[in-house]
Amino acid sequence: MANFISLDRLLFTGRESTFPLAKNAAQMIDYGSFSRDVARWQHAFRLHSGSRFALYFNDSATFAAALLGAWHAGKCVCLPSDTLPATLQKLQETTDGFAGDFPAALSPISATEYAATSWQVLNLNAVMLVVYTSGSSGEPCAIPKKLSQLVSEVAALETCFSKQSAGATVLATVSHQHIYGLLFRILWPLSAGRVFDTERLVFPEDIAAALSDASPAATILVASPAHLKRLPEQLNWQTESLRAVFSSGGPLPAEALPACRNLLGSAPFEIYGSSETGGIAWRQRQQDHQTAWRTLPGIAIRVENETLFLRSPHLSNNDWQAGNDRVSLTPNGFELLGRSDRIIKIEEKRVSLSAMEQALLATQLLDEVRLIALPGSRLSLGLIACPNEAGWRLVDEQGKKALNQALRNALAESSEASALPRRFRYIWALPSNTQSKTTHAALLALFDPRRPEARLIERSKDAALLNIDVNASSPFFDGHFNTAPILPGVAQTEWALCLARELFELPAVFLRMEVLKFQQVILPGSQIQLELKTLSKDTETLLTFKFVSAAGTHASGRIVLGNTA
Repeated sequence: MANFISLDRLLFTGRESTFPLAKNAAQMIDYGSFSRDVARWQHAFRLHSGSRFALYFNDSATFAAALLGAWHAGKCVCLPSDTLPATLQKLQETTDGFAGDFPAALSPISATEYAATSWQVLNLNAVMLVVYTSGSSGEPCAIPKKLSQLVSEVAALETCFSKQSAGATVLATVSHQHIYGLLFRILWPLSAGRVFDTERLVFPEDIAAALSDASPAATILVASPAHLKRLPEQLNWQTESLRAVFSSGGPLPAEALPACRNLLGSAPFEIYGSSETGGIAWRQRQQDHQTAWRTLPGIAIRVENETLFLRSPHLSNNDWQAGNDRVSLTPNGFELLGRSDRIIKIEEKRVSLSAMEQALLATQLLDEVRLIALPGSRLSLGLIACPNEAGWRLVDEQGKKALNQALRNALAESSEASALPRRFRYIWALPSNTQSKTTHAALLALFDPRRPEARLIERSKDAALLNIDVNASSPFFDGHFNTAPILPGVAQTEWALCLARELFELPAVFLRMEVLKFQQVILPGSQIQLELKTLSKDTETLLTFKFVSAAGTHASGRIVLGNTA
């Protein structure tokens, strides 16, 4: 803890100008340069009225400078997880302005030229930040954070993990736009005097390359289960520099642990908590039996009727707060039993979605599964699953209905017939956002009848191949045309962009279409393949698509995307 400075003190004193702060490719950013950027952002925010501003940056060093600049200008910062239209519409209703990689139509603030750095003592009791839940069980909601909550959480992380992280450069797969990434990528490294990489590692290939480039310097990896459960064995994993791996944002499946231990050298430190509560506990499963969670420093817990209650300096007050998880106490900590808020009523019968998902995984036909309640005049269950090799083999040999029935049969002994899933979606991976969270809205979107039923065949960092069954019931065929229906060209481009967004991290703004060609019609009931390729070029991303079948090429084109219009 030699370089550690309490976050509230650091925000007033800073560090020596030559002290290293962050790394951008081969270039090191020091505190002198950073302080000048903070001053520029502070001046820019002071020129604008209003108290709440949304920040969104891809580069972590620029984000950190804008964050501190806004705070020293007396502004509260709101952190959206993306810049999609629905998100921006809500932000316009609740904030006074924008700064960062937002569409130009929102007139985002830019840093201004200003020489003097005006660090000041910040009010620990002031609400300095608003983060948002992932919306994993409903609509995302805003969560205000006092500076004191952030200070206490950073101090707890340093107390618990300083030994493993000392002198290491921080690499990350998660975004700083979420509380986990903000703490582990930005605020904790700032307080600890630890260099952080300004770019986010999106693909496993990026992680392997970053670890190789860093050797022999020490590194830590801030990751999520979405990345850690999909580590390809064929990559060249050079982990001599890796001191520790952290994981949060959701449960890490036990099946992912052998790959983590073998490829990364050790099991990750898993952090249990939420946007609302902050960090609660941690564990490291070097052995399969080490499943208990241990509380982080300063956290008090109690259990009543399997419900976890906690009192924490990371909360807005010192009252006991009930969590959403069921737990049982153990001699070494506590075990998680599942979420208490995943109990629903169907036909007046209480149904545990968690218990049903465990029964479905026991069929050994699925890698992952999620059940959700589907809206409608009558409540029903939808099933979203990632079949494993055995599950896809059943689909190939007997059809999708055979897998549907096998899964319903697995639930029949323990569930009423009215509670069995009625709609099914089989996909290659559960949808996740930049915080590696699977939101309720993203799961519901899979049941949109306009979305094609697609199966991933091949995928690399910048290309993918999918099979699509063109369902005759697609609403895109309605009125196009009544006597001889064909799939409209606009639907084909929408399918390409929709599936590409599920597979790749693409900029939010559609800029234009290029070299668009429609060569053969696509009929209801067709089986086609979609080829996707992405290429980053300056400030734009090019998405090339091609629809093909045994009959030849049906359509092709290029969609140009960017972060600002």
